[in-house]
Amino acid sequence: MTRLTPSTPARVLIIAGSDSGGGAGIQADIKTVTALGGYAATAITAITVQDTTGVHGVEGLPADLVRRQMDVVLADIGADALKTGMLHSAEIIETVAEAIDALGDVPPLVVDPVMVATSGDRLLRQDAETALRERLLPLAFLATPNVHEAAVLADMPVRTAGDMREAARALLSAGPECVLVTGGDLGGDMVVDVLATTTEIRTFTSPRIATTSTHGTGCTLASAIATLLGQGREIADAVDAARDYVHMAIAHAPKIGKGAGPLDHGWVLRDTD
Repeated sequence: MTRLTPSTPARVLIIAGSDSGGGAGIQADIKTVTALGGYAATAITAITVQDTTGVHGVEGLPADLVRRQMDVVLADIGADALKTGMLHSAEIIETVAEAIDALGDVPPLVVDPVMVATSGDRLLRQDAETALRERLLPLAFLATPNVHEAAVLADMPVRTAGDMREAARALLSAGPECVLVTGGDLGGDMVVDVLATTTEIRTFTSPRIATTSTHGTGCTLASAIATLLGQGREIADAVDAARDYVHMAIAHAPKIGKGAGPLDHGWVLRDTD
């Protein structure tokens, strides 16, 4: 696939589930890519019945329909970056991996291993965890697990920043070029994220904002990084800028819903301080 000129918005193909509440999933992904100047295309994997209080139902789409969405978008529009979110089942993971394998020239793939929603509701079948680890992670340029997902995928407890570094190293052995373990769920006054590459481990920190508006932070961060990678940024720069974007999206979050509220993905489009 031929890359566009820098003056043209980076094309990001998002393969993920739909969140009817609009705070996470495909909806958060599209808002993020658009806000950062990219062009978002999608292949929807599942429909969730979801609001800020939780997930009230999940219906996976047929794997062949997911593949067809990917194929037509890639053939017509192309992509400067790929981002996966909720994939729901082992069959869909295998199908997505096959579609990526068929590309030849693969743009940066950001794998957000969505397993459990902010509410605690499970979004990935347990039988799909092995497929995610063995089939999709080896294709990834970057994997972005939170501490809970990193613990499952690395098969180790992740309770401290030191654990995050060890888990990131362990997940590198699964095949991705880079791993970003996000520590927002660990608590404390500072949010700590750990980026591991084949040459270094780097820690990013930012002050924690006291808020319940954290729905879709993982989706938003991964999509922001994918957009910036599609624009040609280096990985550390992309992570740093994406973290700043998410931090401000949390700071400007609207007070919407009765549970974990959404972020303000469009803050960057307005003249705000």
